[in-house]
Amino acid sequence: MKQNRLAAALAAVSTAIALPAAAKGPDTGEAAFRALYKELVEINTTLSVGSCTEAANAMQKRLLAAGIPAADLQVLVPREWPKQGNLVATYRGTDPKAEPILLLAHLDVVEARREDWTRDPFTLTEEGGWFYARGASDDKAMAAAFVDSLIRYRKEGFRPRRDIKLALTCGEETSETFNGVSWLIEHHPETLKAAFALNEGAGGELDADGKPIALQIQAGEKAYQDFTLEITDPGGHSSRPKKTNPIYRLSAGLDKIGAYRFPIQLNDVTRAYFRSQLELAPAAAVDDLKAILRDPPDEAAAERLWDINPGWNSMMRTTCVATMVEAGHAPNALPQRARANVNCRILPGVPMETVKNTLSHAMGDDGIAITGVEDPGSKSKAPTLSPQVTDPVRKVAEAIWPGVAIVPTMSTGATDGRFLNAAGTPTYGLSGMFHDAEGSRAHGLNERIRVKSLLDGRRFLYEVVKRYADGVE
Repeated sequence: MKQNRLAAALAAVSTAIALPAAAKGPDTGEAAFRALYKELVEINTTLSVGSCTEAANAMQKRLLAAGIPAADLQVLVPREWPKQGNLVATYRGTDPKAEPILLLAHLDVVEARREDWTRDPFTLTEEGGWFYARGASDDKAMAAAFVDSLIRYRKEGFRPRRDIKLALTCGEETSETFNGVSWLIEHHPETLKAAFALNEGAGGELDADGKPIALQIQAGEKAYQDFTLEITDPGGHSSRPKKTNPIYRLSAGLDKIGAYRFPIQLNDVTRAYFRSQLELAPAAAVDDLKAILRDPPDEAAAERLWDINPGWNSMMRTTCVATMVEAGHAPNALPQRARANVNCRILPGVPMETVKNTLSHAMGDDGIAITGVEDPGSKSKAPTLSPQVTDPVRKVAEAIWPGVAIVPTMSTGATDGRFLNAAGTPTYGLSGMFHDAEGSRAHGLNERIRVKSLLDGRRFLYEVVKRYADGVE
């Protein structure tokens, strides 16, 4: 029975999505994909002991075996970081004047300790309808799907109008140490030039019964920015307290930052996101969602929505939060120094200096110095969600998940898309991989992805990339 339903679903997709004449019909090749995915996930690519270069070479080998010419495949490795290699591939189109599209995914993963996990984090485990491993979702699911798609295109003889570029990069999770996208933009800019890019940054939402209800497409993301707050004092003996104390002064300043609310600033994408939530959110939130969509938005409504979903608060304004504090040098001495890190996620288009001055003004203490090094992606602007971008998503999604809502969204975190957007390549988060309310546990313990979500996302990306690659300018 299940096989019959699957066959019917595939037939519906084939009917709804016309393939180019050169393609004889998709060979799902699920077993080959699972083997590719397993190989990639089980290559340790942590910064501490792993190697992105090994993973890049493994994926290059698979593309070579599929018949993609060696001249169209490069593993680019920075001399100072021999384990931080990046794979760049080009699947050639028929129109050399057409700008290519770029498929971007990162190979590196967050650290994971075996003693903390239920299962070995670097052995892919399938259990109860889920895949478990570090990188199972973030971001080797998309990386594997993209490599698999190029292999399938080659096997089918698919000839797109425009080139399809693939970049599997290293350092997204540890960009403060090394970042492959930033390095490629500086040293090999031609490898990433494209009309637009598809990247991580958005997935899909499942209801309590596991039914897909919303497919997200992400346009724009907040800028990541750390500020160091510091105050110094000559100190002295703890038996002779003074009226001023760096710890108290810094604490008072942090309290004021914690109480401060940056103004609500919706852009086209976030406004569309909150409009979509009028149909998707709990009924108790609808009136408050309408209130923040008014001009001016209702701050009291925003406070109530924050209690329901902290992510909503992050979508509507710049946020800053204290994340680390250190002070003093001895238990029996007055502190000579107090320092804190305040992590800000800044809305697109808001200058770092504006946020810095706002924090200073909120604290009202000129003795607390604020410093910060601007992130290269902070000048990133949200790309436009034009019909050329959204129409293929709607058509393919409707064929695979009939009735699913398409929801524009802005990332409140940070991805490599910020570097590409800042460099002038519009970058959209789009995976077609759905999660339940708990999410994928990315960066946390026992990272996972539903087996069905991975396979559905593979189907979605395979089809939507085809449409983009054959699309008009």
